[in-house]
Amino acid sequence: MSPQGFGTITNEKIEVLLDGQRVQLLNWQNGRQGQGVASAGMKVHFTTKAGLHSIGVTFLATNLAPVLDLNKHFMRDTIQTGPTPGFTFFPHVGSIRLEGPFNALTGQDSPSRRKIFVCRPAGAAEETACARKIITNLTTEAFRRPATAEDVNELMSFYQNGRKEADFDHGIEMAIARLLAAPKFVYRIESEPENLAAGQAYRINDIDLASRLSFFLWSTGPDAQLRNLAGQGKLSSPEVLEQQVRRMLKDPRAEALAANFAGQWLNLRGLQSFSPLLVREDRNVVDLLTADYTFVNERLAKHYGIPNVYGSQFRRVTLGPDMDVRRGLLGKGAILSTTSKPERTSPVSRGQWVMTNILGMSPPRPPADVPPLKPKADDARGNATAQSMRQMMLEHRVRADCIQCHSLMDPIGFSLENFDAIGLWRTDDAGEPIKASETVYDGTKVQGPAGLRQWLVGYSDQFVEVVAEKLLTYALGRGVEYRDMPLVRSIAREAAGNGNRFSALVLGVVKSKPFQMNMKLQETGIQNKSKKEGN
Repeated sequence: MSPQGFGTITNEKIEVLLDGQRVQLLNWQNGRQGQGVASAGMKVHFTTKAGLHSIGVTFLATNLAPVLDLNKHFMRDTIQTGPTPGFTFFPHVGSIRLEGPFNALTGQDSPSRRKIFVCRPAGAAEETACARKIITNLTTEAFRRPATAEDVNELMSFYQNGRKEADFDHGIEMAIARLLAAPKFVYRIESEPENLAAGQAYRINDIDLASRLSFFLWSTGPDAQLRNLAGQGKLSSPEVLEQQVRRMLKDPRAEALAANFAGQWLNLRGLQSFSPLLVREDRNVVDLLTADYTFVNERLAKHYGIPNVYGSQFRRVTLGPDMDVRRGLLGKGAILSTTSKPERTSPVSRGQWVMTNILGMSPPRPPADVPPLKPKADDARGNATAQSMRQMMLEHRVRADCIQCHSLMDPIGFSLENFDAIGLWRTDDAGEPIKASETVYDGTKVQGPAGLRQWLVGYSDQFVEVVAEKLLTYALGRGVEYRDMPLVRSIAREAAGNGNRFSALVLGVVKSKPFQMNMKLQETGIQNKSKKEGN
């Protein structure tokens, strides 16, 4: 129920927009007073083309002081406009429901349809041959290997059933629906050689190598060039494999590697945009710590304090001496906010993040009975006063079982304390000047974000090993174990001889045995039964 009298203000108009253009202008209740709209609601019909569209519903401003709050009408409002204290009596849009499409017409031309319909039958006699060609082409791409007669025949039966119900296009639609539900499409199933004992290692075939490579670098299936080389058995040749890796890294699809790898490594899965320059320009990975540029739009530029940036589009800007604190990963708001609590900074989380993701030193988990921080403490007169983060942590660290790990993490985190919980620059905390000068665990004294960055660059070899380890984890889809560490160090050493370029690390991973080999698994009873029955 809405508050009594809700929506009683009359003569309001509702504008319905499609892609920013007005579709219809409606009169709220047609000038009648009452509580809310009729139970049937308000309906608007419109026609549009298939694709992504933006739909908006808004009230037109009818005076110079419209209600600008975003609260729902069930919540107390900041502006009282009626007899019930605290509630607005302007009408609100409670919900929008989109239905359709109705009487939709099938599109005859689009990029996706051109990719699907590689042929068009001139008559009924050509339909079966054309359908088989289309299905063979789609199956090869979906299964990431040459389609077999068995694959195509199964899908042709779905085409034929759909063709009986309607036209040629409907038959192809039914075959595609079955193809998208096939386990061979949904799962990346690799073939195992016969007559191998469980636990025995083997080199994967070129078809599976092409799939591993494409999902590693592009996060999608192999293209025609990869499939053709794999089908000819040439992809596993070291020279050909390196050529393909370099080709794929130059392809725009490799931007998926920058985004997805960074998301997994740096815990930034929710970040909508990540710079692909590390991949696109094949940079030294240590630049991640020191880069004197960033990508911002107007909103983020204001957040960072960078002038003369306008609009919503992200663009590259150079960070001058006055923006030195924003250089590298540790000056970015995404990392600073994800390593904070909702209401405050967390030097512990920031220190732990740097140790784990930059230095490769994961501290142990804290004891289960650690008490929460106390944001307030009694002063000399017994009055509760707010404490700075440093004051709270000094009280928190007195436990003997806590001080050992905190002495490693806290100095790193406190050197970033000038950044608040969302990455804004500040100079005080709870009225206390921020002291960002710290002595880290090796005895080095660092001053703020710039000093911390300079100290981390001194451990650049260790950082490159961390990147190699995280990249190997991403490529293999499993955690790196102690037995993998000689390989990780070998990849890092080889990359060092090539300027620590990102492509050198990628090539080291692709050429490695874990990437190109697998191990025969112990068969289950179900698998044995399936083999005996010939399935």
